[in-house]
Amino acid sequence: MKLLIRENTPKLETERLILRKFTHMDIEALFEILSDEEVNTYLPWFTLKSIEEAELFLQERFLFYYDKASAYRYAICFKEDDRPIGYVLLSVAESNDLGYGLKKEFWNRGIATEASKAVVERIKRAGYPFITATHDRNNPPSGQVMKKLGMTYKYSYVELWQPKNITVTYRMYQLNFDGNNERTYMEYWNKYPEHFIEKHV
Repeated sequence: MKLLIRENTPKLETERLILRKFTHMDIEALFEILSDEEVNTYLPWFTLKSIEEAELFLQERFLFYYDKASAYRYAICFKEDDRPIGYVLLSVAESNDLGYGLKKEFWNRGIATEASKAVVERIKRAGYPFITATHDRNNPPSGQVMKKLGMTYKYSYVELWQPKNITVTYRMYQLNFDGNNERTYMEYWNKYPEHFIEKHV
């Protein structure tokens, strides 16, 4: 079994982007991203209403993890100004869940895919056996990013989604790095009674 390389959000560069740790200096930029209702429609938290909420979010979702031995939680920035326009992160849960978000003025420009590819490659090199990602069935563009990353649709499940307390049908994608292409992460399938495989995804 390959041992994981322990590293904490190493700085990455792509053709257009710098991927780096968030800092306290990014509060206003993070607030701009997370205070937009349209951007946050499909994200697992409520739209932020104040800079104070952004400060708490920054601490709990990003800075807290930078004190750990290993983390992949990135601010997405253009090289020319180094101001965050989105984020990519890998959960610390057993699912190795990949998540991303982007200011809407930068949608449909391949930025989420470009940033996520760089992070996924780094995760692979670090020795992770697989990653997963999920998206609301009503948000197919997120699924297109997953496909561009080489991820494969596995199944769908229905969850009473918290904290928003709404019923959501999720599609679960997976990418195996270790050659075990038969592996499917089954936690969501086993946890939620309403689950199924869609024929055309």
